[in-house]
Formats: sequence, C-alpha cells, structure tokens
Amino acid sequence: MRRIAAALAAASQPAEAFQAAVIRRLLRADRALLAGLAAYRRHPYSRALPDPPVIWAEGGSRLLDHAPGGAGTPVLFVPSLVNRAQVLDLMPGRSLMRFLAGQGVRPLLLDWGWPEEAERRFGLTDYIAGRLERALAALPGPVVLVGYCMGGLLALAAALRRPDRVRALGLLATPWDFHADAADAARGAAALLPGLEPAMQASGTLPVDAIQTLFAGLDPFGIPQKFRAFARLDPASDRAAQFVALEDWLNDGVPLAAPVAREVLGGWYGANTPRHLAWRVAGAAVDPAGLAMQSFVAVPARDRIVPPASAQALAARLRAPLVHQAAAGHIGMVAGSQAEAALWRPLLAWLRGL
Repeated sequence: MRRIAAALAAASQPAEAFQAAVIRRLLRADRALLAGLAAYRRHPYSRALPDPPVIWAEGGSRLLDHAPGGAGTPVLFVPSLVNRAQVLDLMPGRSLMRFLAGQGVRPLLLDWGWPEEAERRFGLTDYIAGRLERALAALPGPVVLVGYCMGGLLALAAALRRPDRVRALGLLATPWDFHADAADAARGAAALLPGLEPAMQASGTLPVDAIQTLFAGLDPFGIPQKFRAFARLDPASDRAAQFVALEDWLNDGVPLAAPVAREVLGGWYGANTPRHLAWRVAGAAVDPAGLAMQSFVAVPARDRIVPPASAQALAARLRAPLVHQAAAGHIGMVAGSQAEAALWRPLLAWLRGL
C-alpha cells in the first residue's frame, strides 16, 4: 500500500485515486487467492504410500517399522500430538523415514492416532510415562529416541525417566523457552483457555478447528499468500504435488486431549513451565541438564512455530549437545524440497557417529 501511495503522490493524483487503487489491488489479490484455492481443490494428488508393518499397538497408537527385519540402528521417532505422524513419511522423495531406511537405519515411527474415549482423559504424564514408555519397552535393547516439535518435549521427558531404554536423544525443532521472541503471543494463546473450555468439556478434546485457528494466528497473512503463489504453479510440477501433500496433512489434524491442552496452553505457553523447570511428569521436574547421554538439537533458521531462540534455550540447558542450524523452516526441515541437505543428512551423520 505504501508503494501505491508513493506512486500516486509522485504523479500528483488526488486522494480518491488512492482508495480506488487499493480496491483494485485487493480485488486482484482476492482473485489470485480464489484461483489458488480452486487449484488446490481440483488437484489430483492423493497420498498413496502404503503403511509399513505395525509392530506394537495400544489404543489408537501404533508403532510403524520402516525397515522390518533390518539390522540397522533402531531409531524411534516421536511426532507431535496435534498433527498426523505422516509428515515424517509424507510422499515419495519427501519421507525422512524412507530416506533413513535406505541408508541402513531402522526408523520406527510412533503414530499417536486419534484420541478415543480413553485418550481423552490423558494428560502429558499418561502419554509419556504410560504410552511412550510402553512403546519403548516393546522394542529390543536401548534405542535412539528422536522427537519432532512437541514430540521432542515428550521424548526428552521419556529419556530422562528411562535412560536404560534410550541410548541417545535427537530433538528436532523442539521448543523450550515459550516466551523467547514471542512472549505476548504465548500468553495470548493461554488467555484463550477460558473461552475454549465449553468445547473441551463437551468433547473431551481441544477440537481440530480450534487448533488450526491457533496456528493460523502465528502468521495470518501467510495462508492467503501461499495459495496465491500456488495459483501460479504448473499443476503437473513436483512443487505443486508437494504443496498439496503438505496442505492435505495440515488440514487433516488431530484433536488434543483436553487435559493435555490445558497443560500445554496454560503451563507451557502461559507460565513457560519448561523454561522455569516447573513442568513435571509423574511428579518429577523435566530438566535437560540431567540428561547424561549424547544429544542432537536441530534448530530451524526460519520457524514461526518454534522460534530459533526457543529451541536454542533447550540446547543451552543440555550437556554438550551437537547443535545443527537447519537452513529451513519448521516443516521444510523435515519434508521440504531442501530437507535432505537441511536436516536428513546431518541427522544421519550424527546417527552413524553414535
């Protein structure tokens, strides 16, 4: 808008011309947005990757073995509770799991699944000291545990509790200081809790639509911008298929158990409990300084969900971690077109050096 105003002023145009120019600009933007949305809806791409074998299950959760019978290093990946696990196995050529399997690693993916009646009563302790620890117990020998985003905090707590089952810990885009760079936004998210209570009490969960709204608030202008850009892509291109795959994943969210939502929004975001060592699992404080094993911390350079300073605060609390600065964003580092260089190969190198 400043460019429009400057151009009109240089041409000595009246004030009314500015209003008309703004309206024309908005109409062009709206047409581009609608074109992008329509192109997304009619795109033929559909995820068709077959699921690997399930080697353990409990409730709605499954442990997927991406290298069945493989003799490589077993690495258990723990994703977030609020999105489908398939972001780590998105599509051909964009699957961290299948890349590692092809490099002699045995990747195991914990798919948390949809929270049914039992899970809707779960708090974070139930997921960590219960379900995650039982998944670890089902595997032979100590494994490398790798958590992504929220899953990194769950993996960290499990590694602190069960060092006999975990030989090393990887943390990918994992937050720690929730007030780093965005304290007001974090407290603002926590302040929404009272308004969300009726929906949570009715369903036992924080609904998917509410979670999507919270994420959209991190970058409200980014959503229309990405669809306008998609409208300009060749529908037959790899970039278009990747966009649709990621957008399908983003739109196929998972509700969050109400007790977990209260703990995360009120505790993590509102009170910054991890940073203040006030977050407790089964009564014990979660302190990364107590971790005596090797660790790998990947900090995305461009991340609105987990600002770099938030993840760096976690690295600073660990004992001599290998810190990798990933030249990508929160999702791009695991599933983007540059993910292999940004994260996959550095993570592989760390795993081979253990």
